[in-house]
Amino acid sequence: MSDSGQVPWPPGLIRTERLLLREPETRDRTTFIELLASPEVHAYLGGPRPRDELEREMPEVPERRPGSFVVELDGAMIGQVLLRRATGHRRPAAVGKADLGYLFLPEVWGRGYATEACAAVLGWFDGVLPGEPVVLTTQSANVGSMRLAAKLGFTKVERFHAWGAEQWLGLRPPAT
Repeated sequence: MSDSGQVPWPPGLIRTERLLLREPETRDRTTFIELLASPEVHAYLGGPRPRDELEREMPEVPERRPGSFVVELDGAMIGQVLLRRATGHRRPAAVGKADLGYLFLPEVWGRGYATEACAAVLGWFDGVLPGEPVVLTTQSANVGSMRLAAKLGFTKVERFHAWGAEQWLGLRPPAT
């Protein structure tokens, strides 16, 4: 994670039954742009960014920072899982905790890849920082994200209004 000198970065490759999780590479730039410019991906995230702006501003190797995992299927990037410290979170219950986020291309939704990838990242996290809780925030209206949070063991801490919509803040207790 970006602020913790305790966590060795980058980690080794993380393999699941179907996926490979790794650091971002130059070849992922196009997919990062697709994720950030997608109206479907950003329906509950404040809307997409303009593609031309992303083309200009995206570094050659995107999101290369601790906690950023590319999710690869059959040699191609299909999404990103991100763990970062919630230092500026709007809710006191989240501040200072690890915050889980994810983006996946719409064409792979509904196949369990997000669950598989997030569970693998959380497993890695439990190994490097045992005893630390993780938070997740999503719009209450995002049914898919709410289901994923439940599958991953997050439970509601609170609901609150921000960014023009009701938000849900969940907590995954530390692994024991």
